[in-house]
Amino acid sequence: MDEIVVGIDVGTTKVCTLVGRVEDSSTVRILGVGIEPSDGIRKGIIVDLAAASAAIKRSVEKAERTSGLEITTALVSLAGAHVSSVNSRGAAGIPGGIIDAFDVARALEQAQAVAIPHDREIIHVIQRGISVDGQDGVKTPVGMHGYKLEIETHIITAATATIDNLRQCVSSAGVEVQQFVLNPLASAEVVLTEEERQMGVAVCDIGGGTTDLAIYVDGDVWHTMVLAVGGNHITQDIAHGLRLPLSQAEEVKKQQGYAVRADIDSQEYFTIRPFGEDKDTRINKQDLAHIIEARVEETFGLIYQEIKRSGYDGLLPAGVVLTGGTAALAGIRNIASEVLGMPVRTAQPENLTGLIDKLNSPSYSTSVGLLRWALTMHEHDVAMSGGGKKRRKSKGDGMNLDGIKNLIKRILP
Repeated sequence: MDEIVVGIDVGTTKVCTLVGRVEDSSTVRILGVGIEPSDGIRKGIIVDLAAASAAIKRSVEKAERTSGLEITTALVSLAGAHVSSVNSRGAAGIPGGIIDAFDVARALEQAQAVAIPHDREIIHVIQRGISVDGQDGVKTPVGMHGYKLEIETHIITAATATIDNLRQCVSSAGVEVQQFVLNPLASAEVVLTEEERQMGVAVCDIGGGTTDLAIYVDGDVWHTMVLAVGGNHITQDIAHGLRLPLSQAEEVKKQQGYAVRADIDSQEYFTIRPFGEDKDTRINKQDLAHIIEARVEETFGLIYQEIKRSGYDGLLPAGVVLTGGTAALAGIRNIASEVLGMPVRTAQPENLTGLIDKLNSPSYSTSVGLLRWALTMHEHDVAMSGGGKKRRKSKGDGMNLDGIKNLIKRILP
């Protein structure tokens, strides 16, 4: 039977619930879409439980109506400056001389034995590299001969209180959170090519309230970071500079916005009606571009600092892939390339089937990426059922197997 997967992207500007059906190993058909403006969420963090819950509920109900299916569990996106990461190494002896899935799980468990403050929760444990008996570069250790397995991991944590608030909002819509997925990791599922992951690339998801960064080297995640800046800052600058309400400033940004002032003719104008005026005012398009360019340059300056701080800036020959709603801003790629000093391309979900008319935009990379992530999890579950025969008897095998499955979800390429 085809598997149904659900993703809820809880963003600062919108909540997007997608229902998809896994058709084969690489295709998800979109069956249901529910897009609602966000409420009660600022910079990726819940600030009003009731308002955020209502927005999520409306989005879920819309997706249920369009798909004709009841939504009970979903993968949920995660962002916000409360997210942080650390690298850790774990090792396990191989008593039988042949590595199986449970040896991998033991090494991963060992890697997780790092001091995590009591007010933080582990969201992802992702392999950065595997070595068997000191031999690096191993991709799939299960089935190999060896005596010592070592796994280097990237551990992503988030504030427990923030996670609990988000879980409560989703639960109030009658949906259980299957797993939280960090925004840039979900986006990377749909915007990166395998070649880019292997060469070294940074995916930069610029949303309304946050900018989410993930660095991939040798096919694995090496660094993640969430910055509390995004497209809403540009909107606020426009609102302030042109004396407009925020909703109108957002429209001006989308319709007239351009990120490079030098590319705009000084004689180009458009008309708007500012606060307190009873007639339209002509605005020079170059003045608008000047406001946008300053904020965009500042944002990419922060991204550049973060890439430098990670120490992996010399390992990114494939450059940076921009996605997220703000990546659709005209001219933003030029500024990014100039400030970062590396190749930059913008990307959006592609090769979609089903109800996709609204989804071919960088805004929906995380939403579609959640479904792809669920697809990858499904493949790993299948791999586990074949790879862990020693202990896997039935669904009632207890919590241990589930724990091991969760640990290993992202380990097998």
